[in-house]
Amino acid sequence: MQYTHTEANGQLAFNDPANFLMIPCALHGFENTDTTVHEAASGRTVLRFEGSLRLTEADRICECCGRRMHSNGKGETITLRHLPFGGDLTCVTFAHRQLRCPECEATKMQHIPFKAEDHEITEELYNYARDLLATGDYTNKEVSYLTGIGKNVVKEIDKQRLLDEYTIDGKTLKKPEKTTRFIGIDEFKLHNGRRYATHIIDMENGHILWIGHGKKKQIVYDFIEHVGMEWMSHVEAIACDMNSDFQEAFEDTCEWIQPVFDHFHIVKNLNDKVVSEVRRDEQRRLYEEGDHEAAKALKRTRYILTSKRSTLKKKDQEAAEGKVLSRGSGIFNTEDVVRRSGYESKYDELIRENELLFALDLIKDKLDEAYRQTQEPVMADMIMEIIDLCRATKNKHLLWFARLLDSHFEGIIAHATYRISSGKIEGINNRIKTLRRQGYGYPDDEYFFLKLIDSSRNTYVRNPKSHRIND
Repeated sequence: MQYTHTEANGQLAFNDPANFLMIPCALHGFENTDTTVHEAASGRTVLRFEGSLRLTEADRICECCGRRMHSNGKGETITLRHLPFGGDLTCVTFAHRQLRCPECEATKMQHIPFKAEDHEITEELYNYARDLLATGDYTNKEVSYLTGIGKNVVKEIDKQRLLDEYTIDGKTLKKPEKTTRFIGIDEFKLHNGRRYATHIIDMENGHILWIGHGKKKQIVYDFIEHVGMEWMSHVEAIACDMNSDFQEAFEDTCEWIQPVFDHFHIVKNLNDKVVSEVRRDEQRRLYEEGDHEAAKALKRTRYILTSKRSTLKKKDQEAAEGKVLSRGSGIFNTEDVVRRSGYESKYDELIRENELLFALDLIKDKLDEAYRQTQEPVMADMIMEIIDLCRATKNKHLLWFARLLDSHFEGIIAHATYRISSGKIEGINNRIKTLRRQGYGYPDDEYFFLKLIDSSRNTYVRNPKSHRIND
């Protein structure tokens, strides 16, 4: 092809403006004879590479009798999407011939060596889309735009990629390659309407090992059946919340595994079901006694009462430096700094004027100290002190918390020995929310579960499995 050098911009241009770049011979058997430009329904430019597909000797052999076959007419025109050039889309167009055996009259279609299986696209475009999806950096919608492939086809390509990577024969999830000492389990919201799923992860590398619908014992039984008792024999402890079904299921099947309840779940129960309720009860009591000023002082103090003192000090420091403060769902600008500063002093004032709030402050401090211990007897003594303190208040919410600590005592003090937490599990839960939001929801649960397993691996291997069909 002839080019000329233009002085205006220093770019190469065609001698004949009617000519366009001819596609290289990377598509085996395809010969490009003409290139035309069209406009897609979306408004994007489409380069159409027109040509012919060479018949091979293998195409001419009848699969029934072994005789030489002949072309049965000119054949139908077929168009396959191909790799994009920059922002332009491309496609290849050629005659797809039918062959007929003169002996047994059997017919077959000419083999297209570069066509992706089950899709009207080339193998090159198929692998390019797989590469983009495997990086984990692009959503299906973004891959659809970059490649020009429909969103439904992108989803099918991605699902097949995940099935190839994580299942056996596209059905059974592969077993973990390595054993682990610690696993974690937690449920997450799958869809609206109180539908949940549960995932089990390897605490050492963060890989999701199993996902199932619901949040009952059967999830644990299915997982153990999947990995086998020999694999489970290497597991020493499991990080979990205080879902009794999970704990009982592991105790029924693997009694040597020690459940561990971390600081996060204990404090969450303390804040949600004790601190918040005590604050409401105290505010109600003060209103009934006519002390409206003291009752108003408890308004909008949940954040202060449930925060650690170190967090309050950090907020006060940010306010002193004139930084933007964020709290809960509200964000405060510099005009609010003076009014919003003094978190720690406000907290000190609240616990000084209320005995129950003062007791809760002591409990939070003792819990923090207990979870820093590395010896179970020492931690056990400290947890018992907290239980006694809760019982001494005779408050119904603190009595409930005392019963919670008592009924989960072994799992709580086990933290001193195993030093594992549900931090990785909660991190995966946040990733689940992000993935669902990016994909605008995933109605196909199987596909969504595979996406979660893939995201926990976070490894990118370019074209681990070739999809080219050899002649």
